[in-house]
Amino acid sequence: MRKLDFASLQVRDLEVSKAFYTNKLGFELSEMSNQYACVFKFNKGEASFAIRTPIGDIEGKELGVGASLWFAIDGKIEALQSQLTQKGVTLLGEINHTPFGKTIMAKDPDGYIITFLETK
Repeated sequence: MRKLDFASLQVRDLEVSKAFYTNKLGFELSEMSNQYACVFKFNKGEASFAIRTPIGDIEGKELGVGASLWFAIDGKIEALQSQLTQKGVTLLGEINHTPFGKTIMAKDPDGYIITFLETK
């Protein structure tokens, strides 16, 4: 394997998650979306991923455990932190200083962790 080409997350309620990713996190919906999946573009279309209706039975299962998607951002992480807080997004802790740069982590409605990275 040499690179991850695409990722999709199974969600319990596609409309709730779609609203979260577009209205709260600012992701742009792609024209490739359909009734079973919402495909998003981020950072001027450089990154894309999807949320989708379940492929299998997820009833009673805990989603999001152990998964984190990382997105590089333009601009300052402090400004993004302020925007997300104002929109009522659940943030996991404060800004982190990592070897890759500064990060802030947000939790989506299904428990997936979305990490935003301001690179050095």
